[in-house]
Amino acid sequence: MNPDDLMRVAQRARRETLRWVLLMTMNTARPSEATLAMLRGVAAAVYADATDNEIRRELDYLQGRELVSLRTDPLGQVRAKLERYGIDIVEYTIDCEPGIARPAAGG
Repeated sequence: MNPDDLMRVAQRARRETLRWVLLMTMNTARPSEATLAMLRGVAAAVYADATDNEIRRELDYLQGRELVSLRTDPLGQVRAKLERYGIDIVEYTIDCEPGIARPAAGG
């Protein structure tokens, strides 16, 4: 693999892992919503250089797949909530399509 291919693979792995971390964090926060600050704190434990913009981009992706819902409160704080399909993904009750680095069941 050339260096550009390696970089693309690493970037993809980071995006997909971050999506899984965000889903798991929102699952832990249930039934409450997770704030961007909460999500950033957990994401930073995995990727110290994770940015709000990166987290928002992955939240938008998850929202597009109908796994989470997002809202901005009157103070401008972004809040994320795990939706039914998102819960099913983290609880391993449905198959997970590509794009999220969900570990194999039992692993």
